[in-house]
Amino acid sequence: MAQDASERVLPEGKITKEALEEWKKRIGVKLRIPWQFNELASYEAIRNYANGLGDDNPLWTDRDYAAKTVYGSVVAPPSWLYSVCLTYVLQGLPGVHAFHSGNDWEFLKPVLYMDRIRPEVVFTGFEEKESEFAGHMVMEYQETKYFNQRDELVAKAKAWLVRVERQAAREKGKYSAIELPHPWTEEEIEEIENNSLAEKPRGSDVRYWEDVNVGDEVGPLIKGPLGLGDEFAYFSGAGVAALKAHRVALKEFRKHPAWAFRDRKSWRLEPIAGVHWNFEAAKAAGLPYPYDAGIQRQSWLMQLFTDWMGDEGWLKTNYAEYRKFVYWSDVLWIRGKVTKKYVDENGEYCVDIETSALNQRNEDTMPGRGTVILPSREAGTRPVVLRVPSGSN
Repeated sequence: MAQDASERVLPEGKITKEALEEWKKRIGVKLRIPWQFNELASYEAIRNYANGLGDDNPLWTDRDYAAKTVYGSVVAPPSWLYSVCLTYVLQGLPGVHAFHSGNDWEFLKPVLYMDRIRPEVVFTGFEEKESEFAGHMVMEYQETKYFNQRDELVAKAKAWLVRVERQAAREKGKYSAIELPHPWTEEEIEEIENNSLAEKPRGSDVRYWEDVNVGDEVGPLIKGPLGLGDEFAYFSGAGVAALKAHRVALKEFRKHPAWAFRDRKSWRLEPIAGVHWNFEAAKAAGLPYPYDAGIQRQSWLMQLFTDWMGDEGWLKTNYAEYRKFVYWSDVLWIRGKVTKKYVDENGEYCVDIETSALNQRNEDTMPGRGTVILPSREAGTRPVVLRVPSGSN
């Protein structure tokens, strides 16, 4: 059946045996990172990222407040590393859509004020699968390591991406029955916004390991209803896409035609990341509405942890799977529950937390988990002190 021209907004590609044979040669190879949004953890870079995240923790943005903490200055939130590198590099399969589908993070050291961060990305493998969303697909795996100017390993993240043919996703139409925008009432929106305004980070009120119990609830942290302003705010601080204009953009898109599409309302060439704000582009990718970025959603999850643990806590690990799309007009209630508390092999006082991110349709869009290291009142341990270099600020 002939396709409507509006359905072919994005470049169309195929998953071919030849392309996958080429991929096999790259396994274990360090990938070239074509561009890096943030390198220097300046005050402005940290502030803009936090604002785009919707995170008002004063540890990130209030110089006077942060100066009185163990860090001695503002510090980057854990997810700020997404603005250095997305945890993956788009490679090969031109015109085949890439849906970032999850990350497994380990944080070793803080990103301190004026640190310089250098990422390295390795392609670790792939596997072919079948899906309800688009039929034949490829799961792609990469791992990113982040180093500071002292060549210390700051963090590492495993990433997985779903690569699908756009035409197949459109033809399946798996999510076409969802009612969008969601039919909220004014009363419901007012309640959501009031509950969001009542949230606040724990901050300087130290949360001790001894005061935490298995079964304790964490959150909720509310995000939404999602809209254009949220996407542009996060993209402006995180650099999810290499947003460029006029001649600079044209040079890049002429060199890489599969990186862009022609917006029929403005005639401008737009980046493929426009699926997050452009209705025609989202539909061309097989989705009914613009949707969030995966790294944006996991950044919200990390905010749940940092809000809960306070200035003296340390987020050790964070794992999340992006199971459902979060569309414009959706709201998420991100929650956690303490499942285990223990002293690890390094003598640190740990808490394991299972998490969810339910939308208004009661779907868990992002099951996950994390481990937080807390100070111990009885043992006198302070995990942040162990990780901040003496005299660093």
